[in-house]
This record gives sequence, C-alpha cells and structure tokens, in this order.
Amino acid sequence: MNHDDKNISLPWFGIPKIIPYAKPYFKTLIFMIILGIISSLIDSVYPLFNRYAINHFIAEGTLDTLPLFIVSYLAVLIFQTIDNFVTTYYCGKIEMGVDRDLRNASFNHLQTLSFSYFNQNNVGYIHARVMSDTGRIGELVAWRMMDIVWNGSYIISVLAVMLSINARLAMYVLILVPIAVAIISYFQKHLVTLNRRIREINSTITGNFNEGITGARTIKTLVVEDTINRDFEEDTEDMRKTSVHAMHYSALFTAAVTMMSSMALAMVLWQGGIITIEGVIEIGTLSVFMSYALNMLEPIQMIIGTISALISIQVNIERFTRLMNTESDVADAPEVVEKYGDAFHPKKENWEELHGDVEFRDVSFKYPDGNEMVLEHFNLNVPHGTNVAIVGETGAGKSTLVNLVCRFYEPTEGQVLIDGRDARERSQLWLHSNIGYVLQTPHLFSGTVRENLRYGRPDASDEEIMRALKLVSADFVLDKMDNGLDSQVGEGGDLLSTGEKQLLSFARAILADPKILVLDEATSSIDTMTEKAIQDAIKVVIKGRTSFVIAHRLSTIVDADVILVVRDGKIVERGRHRELMKQKGYYYSLYTRQFEEMAADMV
Repeated sequence: MNHDDKNISLPWFGIPKIIPYAKPYFKTLIFMIILGIISSLIDSVYPLFNRYAINHFIAEGTLDTLPLFIVSYLAVLIFQTIDNFVTTYYCGKIEMGVDRDLRNASFNHLQTLSFSYFNQNNVGYIHARVMSDTGRIGELVAWRMMDIVWNGSYIISVLAVMLSINARLAMYVLILVPIAVAIISYFQKHLVTLNRRIREINSTITGNFNEGITGARTIKTLVVEDTINRDFEEDTEDMRKTSVHAMHYSALFTAAVTMMSSMALAMVLWQGGIITIEGVIEIGTLSVFMSYALNMLEPIQMIIGTISALISIQVNIERFTRLMNTESDVADAPEVVEKYGDAFHPKKENWEELHGDVEFRDVSFKYPDGNEMVLEHFNLNVPHGTNVAIVGETGAGKSTLVNLVCRFYEPTEGQVLIDGRDARERSQLWLHSNIGYVLQTPHLFSGTVRENLRYGRPDASDEEIMRALKLVSADFVLDKMDNGLDSQVGEGGDLLSTGEKQLLSFARAILADPKILVLDEATSSIDTMTEKAIQDAIKVVIKGRTSFVIAHRLSTIVDADVILVVRDGKIVERGRHRELMKQKGYYYSLYTRQFEEMAADMV
C-alpha cells in the first residue's frame, strides 16, 4: 500500500480541503441536488403506476381512466427524461470545471516552487498529482456527491412509501437490510484493497514499459533483454493473479447481492401472498412491494461503493493539498510582490533597469536537503561586464554559484547583491527576465524553430531571430531543415541532434539580450569545428554583459577575468589563468591533465 494511504479512514476527512475549489459551482451543485432528489422521488413512485393499473384496469376490468393514466404516465416519463439529461449534463460540466481549476491551480503553483522541489520529486510523482489526483477529485465533487444524494433519497422515499402502504410487509423487507449492508460492506472492503493493489502494480508495469522503450539502446548494449523481459513478465503475472483474485471477490459479491434480492422477493411473495389472500392488501400493492424488494439493494450497494470510493479518494485529496501547501524555498516577500508583482501579474512599470553588478557578501550556503555547507563566508565582487569562469571536475558543485546568482536558491547566510541591492529586495521575475541561461542539457519545446526562439523574446522579428542564429553560428541548422523557421523540432527537440539543440538554445538566450549571461558547459555538446565558431561568438556576446561560464574544456576560459576553481563543493582557488598556472595548484593539474588528454587524442 502506498504510504500516502495511511491514516485515511473517514470518507469526509478531506472534503473541507477542496471546498474552495468547488465554491464557484455551489449554485449549480444545489440545483443538481434538487434535481437528483426529484429524480429519485419519481423513480420511487413509478411502481405506484403499476399498482393502479393492476388494481383498476385488470382487477376491476375497466378502462374509464385510461387516457388520463397514459397522459400522466407520459408526463412523468418526459419530466424524468429531461431531469436525467440536465443532471447528467451539469454533473459532467461541474466535473470538467473542477478538474480544470484544480489542474490550473496545481500547475500554476508548480511554477512558483524552487529547484529543490523538483530535485526531490520525480516527474512521475508530480505528473500524477496534476493529472490523476485532480481528475478523481473532480469526479468526487460531481458524480460521487450525486450518487449519495440520489440513492439516499431513493431509499428514504421507498421506505416511506412501503411503510405508508403496509407497515407489516415493509418490516419483512427491512429485516434483510442490515444483513445486506454487512455483506456488501465486507466484499466492498476487500475489492477496494485489491483494486488499489492493481493500480499500484499497473503503475509499476507502466514505468517498466516506459523504461523498456526509452532505454532500448542501453538495454541492447548491456545485453540485458532477458533480465528486463523476466522482470516485466513477473509484474504482469502479479497483475494477472491479483486481477483474478479481485474478479473472484467480484463474482461472489454479485452472487451475494442477487441472492439477497431473491430472498427479499421471496419474503414479499410469502408474506404478501398470505395477506393478499386474506384480503388485507390488493394484488397491485403486492406488485409494488415486489418491485421495491428487487430494487432496494442496488442503491444500498451504490452508497456503500460510493463511501468506499470517498475513502480511497482521500489519498488523492491529501496528495493534492500537500502539493498546494508546499512552500517554495525561494519566495518573494509580500512587500516585494506588492511593488513588483509576481510571476503571473508582473508590475513591469516598477521594474528598474538591471545594470549587471553582482556581489557575494559573506555568503554561506547549504542545499535544503543537505547537511554540509557548500560555501562558507564567501565574498566575491563581479562588476558589470566581468567574465567569471567556474571550473572543476564533474560533480564538484560548479553550479552552486550560478544557482545563487539566478536566485534558484537563497543563501543560508549572507547576501547576494544585484546592482548593490539584496536580490531578495526585488522580484524573481525581474531578475530572471534579465538573465540568459544556456543549459548543459538543452531543452526545446514542441513546436517550430521560430516559436522556440521567441520564448527568449516574444516580439522578436524574423530578422532578429536570424541575426541571433548567425551570431552563434546556428544558421546552418535551418539550412538542413525543409521549412526554415517553420520547421518542427519535435518533442523535446528530438528531431535535432544534441549539438543542434544546444546552438538553438544558445540563440534563444542571446535573442533575449540579457544583462547577465550564464553558460552551463554550453559547448560540451558541440563538435570541435562548431566550438571554434561559437567561441568567437561568445567573445562578441559577452561584451558589455556580466557572464558566468561553467566550463568543461578549460581551453575555452583562459581569457576569463576571474576563474573560480571548485573541488568537493568548495572554491579552493581563484584568479586569472596565468596566475593560477603559476601557483601550480589544483587548477594547474586540471589544465595540464586535460591538455595531455587532448594531445593523446590527436595522435
């Protein structure tokens, strides 16, 4: 069982948490409740038409009121049909509306969370919160509520009709209700547990299936097809056994309900037949009780099933509310939001122009999920236009400084100043709008080349786009595509090579004309010939801009104004290239080793 399922018992436990999302639909919900009650009342009185027909038309052998009977019956039937149509339509509309609102709210909230949340939660978990959980909550607000309203009011109205017609015969039917409730509850409990287990196994199968496709190349190169196939078959066999077990309980459940309905009918026929012969009730009245006896158990079953579903949905509500209650590690203060706006309602008229001075003032930092300080009392002044290079081995922690500059994380102690002011005194969106970031692993959105580049600046003209492409030597990418700027890049840019995606993401950043430029090993995915062209472009692009370059190839940063050398998450050296080479410390060993490796590759 999923750990989120613990401590979930009462079916109304999480309802107050979703009331704010259902509030816009309250008037429609009340209207639906009224229609549901009317519909159940009509369903409960339908057998009374049969009673009248049997007692009057058949027993008495007269047709004097037949026209009025037909008109009345048709009127009720038409009203019931309209009622059912309206109820179904608006229930579906409420479900889709609540579902949309929940998904929008959760997706918007995700945009406000810091990097640490996405580092600690995988994509599948987040996707399930936004898609699966919201869908089940929308179903709860609309359909599950109507199920309880309709079935509850139907049972009450049927009991009232039976007791008013013949209390003695009604009691014989009611004797079986507690037994039926106990049997239905027993089977429903086991079916809920089994179905929950089936969903868990299905999630595992889906994940393994996805890995089998996306990791096909790795599977073949490691020659582990047999192992992967065996694991997959074990999961599907587990799914088969659990499903068969669930079907076993479902079959017994159906048989038990049918048996209880038959017992209720037999009780009515036995006792009803006796009192009919005695002349206590008419044959038409007996038919009414027979109809109620056959139909009473279904709404009871539906209510118990709905309550079981409500208990199950508590997990979805808890997971959704846990997401919505998650606070970002990086958040703008209320007074900052008041002046500068937030990510969705920016007040750009109050935004100051960013010059590009960056200063680390006595900064200490540790990651939210870490215990050790990565930076301790670190100081660095980066004037406007300075080119800062950050070097070190893979996994040394080179991105830490950049994450603090971009305010993806907040300092644990100290301040990061932008243009002489604490970065926290102005909005994240203001800062991010002035930063161009080229990632080591480039990401393109589904769509055309033009659409992807305009994420950097939505109002950019085609001429400006082409200028940015030529500046980073990426115009040749278009030459290979059939439709130029209108060419599709595919999901995640998978129609392009990694190097081509890198060049387009570089052009996208340049198009935004940022005051601060961050290159996170931006040339690591580009071949040697293209690297020379892009290095020349970088020299042009960084002029007049503050730039932070996380470098893999040390030959590309020898002209940097300051080089920060990172080892085991700590900055162990700093200075210009020549100064660091003269010290013959860690940077010297990194540079000479890399130079020797490059020379060996050329042999």
